[in-house]
Amino acid sequence: MNKIVLITGATSGIGLVCTRRFAANGDRVIITGRNKERLEEIRRELVEKGARVLALVFDVRDRQQAKALVEGLPAEWKEVDVLVNNAGLALGLEAEYEGNPEDWDEMVDTNIKGLLTMTRLVVPGMVARNRGHVINVGSVAGDAAYAGGNVYCATKAAVKALSDGLRIDVADTAVRVTNLKPGLVETNFSNVRFHGDRERAAKLYQGIKPLTGDDIADVAVYAANAPEHVQIAEVLILATHQASGSVIVRK
Repeated sequence: MNKIVLITGATSGIGLVCTRRFAANGDRVIITGRNKERLEEIRRELVEKGARVLALVFDVRDRQQAKALVEGLPAEWKEVDVLVNNAGLALGLEAEYEGNPEDWDEMVDTNIKGLLTMTRLVVPGMVARNRGHVINVGSVAGDAAYAGGNVYCATKAAVKALSDGLRIDVADTAVRVTNLKPGLVETNFSNVRFHGDRERAAKLYQGIKPLTGDDIADVAVYAANAPEHVQIAEVLILATHQASGSVIVRK
């Protein structure tokens, strides 16, 4: 059965590829992000291919704006079957005692509080309907800290804890919860982390074939379409020559 899938952070990276994959699967997709022009460009691209797509422009850090738009969804879009909490970012690689407090705020507000906001807005409807699936995009960084990762790693550890906690909270329903934990993925992620320093971002992927957004989207779509009695609770996805968040063999 085709689903209604809501994806946050859909304008680039993993979120964009997930959007295209779910749309190609025949699902109706609600895409969200801060960039109105980019969202409209993606919407038009997919509609031209026959997909049904609705774009909502908001920042997950703005709880009131998110609430107004999600609660104001048209009737035919209200019953969200799959929530992909993808919006997130890393900023900086400084030592914790030298970090930028503004970067800390943005990571915590997006990666943790934004995820909580969307969960709070969408999951009650899933529980009431006794069906639904929450897919949180966590990270290998949530398993163990690495040099310079400090606050980012903490936010992704929180994603794991929040995923596990939600799975417990909905265990008496048919709602499923999945935590995807990618390793090194070549997207715009590193460019954002280094505040637009593309040369520094490119060095992160030298000597290794990293994952792509498609690799993560494959797992997300698989999890969402597993049989109803199967809950893909957590998946760690690494490049072949990556053993953990901090062990990467470059050749």
